[in-house]
Amino acid sequence: MRKRWLLAVAAAGVPLAGAAFLPTSASADATRAASSSPGFACSSVQLKAPAGTSVESVSAVSVPAGAYQVPGQPPLGGFPVPDVPARCDVTVTLTHPGDNDHAKVKVWLPQSGWNGRFQAVGGAAYAAGDYADLANAVKQGYAAATTDAGVGGGLDTSWALKGGKLDTGLLKNFADRSQHEMALVGKQVVAGVYGRAASYAYWNGCSTGGRQGYMEAQRHPTDFDGVLANAPGVNWNQFEVATLWPQVVMNEEGAYPTPCEFDAFNKAAVKACDALDGAKDGLISDPARCAYDPRELIGAKLVCDGRDVTITAADARVVRRIWDGPRTRSGERLWYGLPIGADFRYLAASTTDPATGTVHGAPFFVPSTWVSTFVKKQPSFDTATLTYDGFTRVLQQARAEFDDVIGTRDADLTAFRDAGGKLLTWHGGNDQLIPTAGTVDYRERVDRRMGGTARVDGFYRLFLAPGADHCGLKGGNSDDLAALTAWVERGVAPDTLPATLTTATGQTVKRDLCRYPLVSRYTGKGDTASAESFRCITPARH
Repeated sequence: MRKRWLLAVAAAGVPLAGAAFLPTSASADATRAASSSPGFACSSVQLKAPAGTSVESVSAVSVPAGAYQVPGQPPLGGFPVPDVPARCDVTVTLTHPGDNDHAKVKVWLPQSGWNGRFQAVGGAAYAAGDYADLANAVKQGYAAATTDAGVGGGLDTSWALKGGKLDTGLLKNFADRSQHEMALVGKQVVAGVYGRAASYAYWNGCSTGGRQGYMEAQRHPTDFDGVLANAPGVNWNQFEVATLWPQVVMNEEGAYPTPCEFDAFNKAAVKACDALDGAKDGLISDPARCAYDPRELIGAKLVCDGRDVTITAADARVVRRIWDGPRTRSGERLWYGLPIGADFRYLAASTTDPATGTVHGAPFFVPSTWVSTFVKKQPSFDTATLTYDGFTRVLQQARAEFDDVIGTRDADLTAFRDAGGKLLTWHGGNDQLIPTAGTVDYRERVDRRMGGTARVDGFYRLFLAPGADHCGLKGGNSDDLAALTAWVERGVAPDTLPATLTTATGQTVKRDLCRYPLVSRYTGKGDTASAESFRCITPARH
C-alpha cells in the first residue's frame, strides 16, 4: 500500500518529504478524528499541470453548509442534495494545446471531519462527472472530485461533431484522458488545501462511471488504490451497439409487443425459473440455468389497457431473440442480450402514430446517439430502421474505429494488480440498459488471461445482484464502498456483499450477494426475506 501511496504522491507533484502517511491499520474513525488539519486553507493552489495540458484557471471558494441544488435536468440533475457540509470548492480548468478544449475539474474538500481519503466520482450516459455523487462523497467525509471533461451533460452530445467530423480531442477526454487528469489534479488540490496528501485514493462510479473505473484500472493503474466500478459500460463498442438489438429485431420481424405483453413474458419466465435456487422468492439467482422458452406463452390471452390481447408467435420470436442477443444471419454471437426479467421498456420501446396507427421503434437515446452521431456521423440517422445486416456492419465499424479509444475491453490488469490495486464491482441481474452477461464475459476473460479465478479474486471481485436493475444498489442498498475500503486498507477481501433487493412481486428482501462465480441457494429453512436463509454455492457448470 505504501508503494501505491508514494506513486500517487509523486505523480501529483507533491514533495514526499512534507507528506504525512497514515498506517493501514488506522480505523475510519481514527482517520476522521486525526484529520481536522490546522493547516486547512481554502485558497488558490499551486498546481503542476498534467503532461500535455495547460492550467487555464484555478479558483477556490468557501461554501457554507446546506442543501446543494444539482445542476442540469432530471434524471441526472435538477434536484437537491440536503445537508452538504461546509466545504472548500476548488475549480481547475485544463486545456490541451491544439484541441481548444476547456475541461473543468471540481474538487470539494470538507472544512472539518475529513476522513483522510480522496474519492473521485464518475459520470452517467454522456456526462463525465456527477455533482450529486460529488456532494454525497463530501457528506461521507471524503475530499472528492469530478470532471466535466469539457463536454456537455448526460444527454448532450452536441460536442461530438464539428463540421461533420468527430471532435477527437473531446472524445479522448470523455473516454479516459480527463478522468486521469482529474486524479492527478485532485490529489494536488487535497495536498495543497489540507497541507498533506490523502492517505488513500478511491474511484466510485456506476454505468459510465463504471466504465471509467475499468478504464482507470486498465490504462492508469496507479491513480487509485481502490476502484468501485458498478454496472460498468465495459466493452463499450459492443454493448452500446448491442443494446439497439431489440429495435433491430422488432423492425425485421414487423412485431412490436406492448409493455403489457413484454411484462407477461417476464412474469412467466420468473415463475418458471424462480425456484431453481430452492426458494420461490421472486428472484432468479442463477439466470444461466433459466431455460424458459417464450414460445410457451403463444396463445395466452391478456387484458392490456382494457383490450383483449393474444400472444402471437411473432411476439414470442421477438422476445426470444432479444433475450438471446445479437447474432449474425449465420448464427454467430455478436454480444449478449437483455437479461431475463429485465424491463423491456427502455431498449424495446415503440410508438404509434395516432393518425395512421403505424407502429415504429423508439430507440433508447444513449445507444441510438452512439450509432447515429459517433459511428455514422449522421445525427438524423434513424436507428429504428436498422436491419440485421446493417446492424452487423455498424457493430464491426464501431469496433474498428473506436475500440482503441473507448472500447475498455483490455483484460490485462497486471499493472493494476502489481501496484496493489483492488477492483470491486456489482451488477444487477435485471439490468435493463447494460447486459449483465457482458460484465461476466469481461471477468472470465481476465480469469483466462491472468491465471484463473482464485488468482484474480486476489485483486478483482465481481458480485451479481439478482433482481436489481441498472445501478439499482445505489442509494444505500449496499455498503459497497465500505467493503472496498476494508479490502484496501485492512486486507479484508469481501466474500459476500450485503444488499437489499426487490423481488418481482415488489417485496424487499435481504441477501448476501455471492462472489462470482458462486450463486445463492436457499438452505431449505428460514425466512426467504432473510440473508441468513441462503448460502453461496458453486454452480454445476463450474
